[in-house]
Amino acid sequence: MADATAEAAPTATVVPPARRSRRELWLRVASGIVMAAGVIAALVYGGWAFAALWLAAAIAGFGEWIVMSRVEPREVLIALGAATLAAQVLALQQGAPALACFAVLVLGAAACATVARTGVGRARALVGLLCAGVIASVPTALREDATLAFLGPIWMFAVVWATDITAYFVGRRLGGPKLMRRVSPNKTWSGALGGLCGAVVAGTLVPVVADLLGMTLPRGASLPVVAGASALASVLSQAGDLYESWLKRRHGVKDSSRIIPGHGGVMDRLDGFFAVSVLAGLYLVLRGYGLIG
Repeated sequence: MADATAEAAPTATVVPPARRSRRELWLRVASGIVMAAGVIAALVYGGWAFAALWLAAAIAGFGEWIVMSRVEPREVLIALGAATLAAQVLALQQGAPALACFAVLVLGAAACATVARTGVGRARALVGLLCAGVIASVPTALREDATLAFLGPIWMFAVVWATDITAYFVGRRLGGPKLMRRVSPNKTWSGALGGLCGAVVAGTLVPVVADLLGMTLPRGASLPVVAGASALASVLSQAGDLYESWLKRRHGVKDSSRIIPGHGGVMDRLDGFFAVSVLAGLYLVLRGYGLIG
């Protein structure tokens, strides 16, 4: 017979779902504020501080992709990718031509594709490093651009952050039909439309405020053009978010990593930003060839 005086086995504390949800929300908000403050500080300082921030993000994102997609040999690939991205950013900071910076990235991506052990792994390593190169270079190129300077990165941050924040809160408040249930069961059409509206407002406010502060605006940056670009960027941002959700489901993971409290990994935070970076990079290329103002 069991000893009646023996202590009862401790029972696990069950946290109510509502309380857990609030805790996760506040953790998400707190870490988001810290990240935003760091990004804004680096943006204001500019130069190597801003470049190093995006280099670190690109390396972390590439490493998460290699681990998540199970490409081997992962340590060698991550080291090779990090060296390539560092060389690309160094070339960019030293004023090398855009084609030279792109050549560095392509050579590194080709080296990663050669090192990977399988055909699928080679494709994943190649594409992953090219995508990481966009993150490492475009925000910095916008910041260093003589015409855009602060305005380019600020517009990107305003659009992406407004999309995420308004989509999250509008979706939670209004609910309604799901956007793509099999890919991301929590996203709704109401949230997507709320994110779109928030991005247009935030993106359009950037040139308005800049004009009030006496800053020089790029030629052709009329409010209708900026509003249209902001809407397109919001759609791309949400598409990037959905695509990354699909990738995580395909590889059987909830988050790309757990490096950011309440948010997951770097890929989880930069999925939408990557898509907008592609748009911004295309703008820089077209303007460089004189095809747009």
